[in-house]
Amino acid sequence: MPKEKSSKSNSTKILIIEDEKNLADLLTSKLKKEGYKINNAYDGKEGYKKINEWKPDLILLDIIMSKMDGYEVMEKMNKDKKNIPIIVISNSGHPVEIEKTKKLGAIDHLIKTEFSPTDVLKKVNDYVAGKSNKKKSSSEAKKKTKPKKNKDIKKLGVNVLLVEDESFLRNICTKQLIKDGFSVFEAKDGEGGVNLFENNKIDIVLLDIILPSMDGFQVLKKIRSHENKSKSKIPVIMLSNLGQDNDIKKSKDMGANDFIIKANFTTKEITEKLKTFLSK
Repeated sequence: MPKEKSSKSNSTKILIIEDEKNLADLLTSKLKKEGYKINNAYDGKEGYKKINEWKPDLILLDIIMSKMDGYEVMEKMNKDKKNIPIIVISNSGHPVEIEKTKKLGAIDHLIKTEFSPTDVLKKVNDYVAGKSNKKKSSSEAKKKTKPKKNKDIKKLGVNVLLVEDESFLRNICTKQLIKDGFSVFEAKDGEGGVNLFENNKIDIVLLDIILPSMDGFQVLKKIRSHENKSKSKIPVIMLSNLGQDNDIKKSKDMGANDFIIKANFTTKEITEKLKTFLSK
């Protein structure tokens, strides 16, 4: 079985552009054991040269580097029309950075303090297997009735419904919430969020405003008009990239308990805000 997996992966060329040599060596060792072809670069300029010469199938890219940072590498790739999938490796999980890397073409985002080489290997294997770009249908979302949690972490006994269409942010926010003891139900659109809210015990809702199928205001309206009075009073914290005064006012007028501007908070700060809110 292991041999079959390696031979299947042998044709995939992965370029690791990372200035922390110890981390680059660790990832190289892990990926090579799976049969992947690996090349390394320790700054952005060297990395871009190897992109041209070696023509990798996938790139693991650090953001903060000398000579040319990760943003500049991605901008130059876009300018030169080099359509190679990128998994960003970053020191930060700030929503602004995640949004920027996504716009520049990154397919995923890993935070250095929160991943292991095994996590990277899983991301790579998922990409190679074609799983990273598969979108779950709304019917699949409806079947998801068990929250994500970690049995090895002391639980707070709080079920959070996170409704967020941005997969990078949703994934790292969920990971942080679980790390802090919450159990998490995830929805990537308004319709899925309403379905999970209807069919599960939810204690608090983190609700993005801009969503497909049904926006956050429509979801909030359904929550506040719910026939079950206790469910209609469940706390809702709105999430937004903009923080315009009219959005904040509309959210509060419709019954939102708080409003978070994603650009102003890290995922850790969002979970801390949740704890502070719940303690009140």
